[in-house]
Amino acid sequence: MKPTIHDVAKYAEVSISTVSRVMNAPETVAAEKRSKVLDAIQALQYQPNAFARGLIFKKSDTLGVMIPDIENPYYAGLIRGMQDAAVMLNHSLMICNTDRDKSRTVAYVQSFFEKQVDGIIFTSDSLHMEYYEEMQRYRLPFVLASTNAPEYDIPSVDIDDEQAAYEAVMHLIDQGHRQIGMISFPLGDTISGQPRYNGYQRALRDNGLAAYDSCVEYAEHRFKHAFAAAERLLTRCPELTAVFAASDEFAMGTISYLRENGRYVPEHISVVGFDNIRMAEMFIPKLTTMDQPTYDIGFRSVHKLYELITRGKVEQLREKLPHRLVIRESTRRYEKG
Repeated sequence: MKPTIHDVAKYAEVSISTVSRVMNAPETVAAEKRSKVLDAIQALQYQPNAFARGLIFKKSDTLGVMIPDIENPYYAGLIRGMQDAAVMLNHSLMICNTDRDKSRTVAYVQSFFEKQVDGIIFTSDSLHMEYYEEMQRYRLPFVLASTNAPEYDIPSVDIDDEQAAYEAVMHLIDQGHRQIGMISFPLGDTISGQPRYNGYQRALRDNGLAAYDSCVEYAEHRFKHAFAAAERLLTRCPELTAVFAASDEFAMGTISYLRENGRYVPEHISVVGFDNIRMAEMFIPKLTTMDQPTYDIGFRSVHKLYELITRGKVEQLREKLPHRLVIRESTRRYEKG
């Protein structure tokens, strides 16, 4: 049986906290006691681990990450950015998939506390009051990534979703399209649903196209839901020449529906996506899409959380990273007739 920190303390006739200080801050321990602890460690062949240190200092060098849907390709870049930043800071990540389930999310917060994570990164979902209160109850530092909560003073890293959506729709308008519809997230259930919808609406209003602001259908987060929403949208608004999709997966579902029904992109209709996931440039046609710097969002969120943990505050509370339109094959200039 491997010796524990308790065994070392008993052998050296000192407290556990003294053993911990010898391992982590030896200069704070008197020479005589330090020598006794080092002799005990050598005699018992004790190998201290991160968990043992965490028991004393309540610090594990581990960060908890909550992802709403680990299967969604959007999160690949986000997690990669977090991982690279964590390695740079000598931390590890503990990743949990919430499925946007409230009870599961609350349970994960409790689990993170029990496992002594140093802080939490909460991604992409709405910060419901239950989540906020639970993290406050356990006094866990946390940062929002690819989401925000303006009602709370919680550090966040994301983009300006409304402006990005506005620019995506403006691209279609600049290409001569006037009959533009949208496949949107549900407005009340997702943090990006309302601002991307608002961006779409604002672009139409600014260009005298408000007659089409009702050509919107809503989908959950998956390809198959977007496929069904595209069917509803194109059945109700068959005259559309372009569609703005609130995600690349929605854009792919829309294009697949069109293809199965004898309409091709961009020959018959243009489609703009959102996110610029890796598959966007592999899909046929390659997607025109609004690029989110997912890697940078993940990377910055870890650094912001580390700043919060070590300093107790952050220099910039709400950090907005730049977005950019990537023009590929799924859009082209509209030519009447």
